[in-house]
Amino acid sequence: MTGDTKGTLYICATPIGNLEDITLRVLRILQEVDLIAAEDTRHTRKLLSHFQIHTPLTSYHQHNYKKKGKELLRLVSTGKNIALVSDAGMPCISDPGVELVAEAVENGCAVVAAPGPSAAVTALVVSGLPTDTYVFVGFLPVAKKARREKLKELARGQWTMIFYESPHRVKKTLAILLETFGNRPAAVVRELTKLHEEVARGSLEDLVERFNKVEPKGEFTLVVAGGASPRERPTEQEASWRHIGAALHVSILESEGMERKNAIQEVARLRSLPKRVVYRLVLDDKKH
Repeated sequence: MTGDTKGTLYICATPIGNLEDITLRVLRILQEVDLIAAEDTRHTRKLLSHFQIHTPLTSYHQHNYKKKGKELLRLVSTGKNIALVSDAGMPCISDPGVELVAEAVENGCAVVAAPGPSAAVTALVVSGLPTDTYVFVGFLPVAKKARREKLKELARGQWTMIFYESPHRVKKTLAILLETFGNRPAAVVRELTKLHEEVARGSLEDLVERFNKVEPKGEFTLVVAGGASPRERPTEQEASWRHIGAALHVSILESEGMERKNAIQEVARLRSLPKRVVYRLVLDDKKH
């Protein structure tokens, strides 16, 4: 262990599925620290029990991080060594811990990462998409306006994008990605390192159709190709519709005198979308 007067905060990666993926270093740290701060103590207790580790546990999650963070920081400041873990993967990546690390650094406490499994990087390397430049997005905003703005910003990039998504939202998210980005190459990675691990590769259109036929189950990571290079992109005039949704685009063309059938066909052509997808989006928009 490191640290003199003050203790050390260890950021420890835990398995995202297969327990064999935990590192020997993380096991040693979990055994030697004074306390383990866990996102869900019940979940972490199963992990510790499997490896016969009996270190005391305390909860640290999104609902108590402000109050509990002060307590944990006080313990580290007085010389205690604490390990921070999430339910799976690396803490601070779409999981609690960012605030605690920032406060520990600000207070001069040692912060040490014990790396290990990460769903984002694991999904990226099996996706078959470029890995030289990528951006981790995590979960998209739930609010419609915020989500639209986020996707509008991402649509301009040429880098591979990595998203996390829950099973009950993955169909809707795939449809939104198809509508916003066009029919790009992508991969849907499910249940990484677990018994029913699955990697579905293809275009966004293929993946929308695939998951409309099956009920999504498990934890999902979506990997989507970046946009075209500047020299391959349409002119500003040709791309003027990119800041609006497909349904609104159809409405605008209708207001200019185009029949709905022709408007849907034109929007589908411009966005490289199937006509049936645009038609479905128009119908959904009319319901709201």
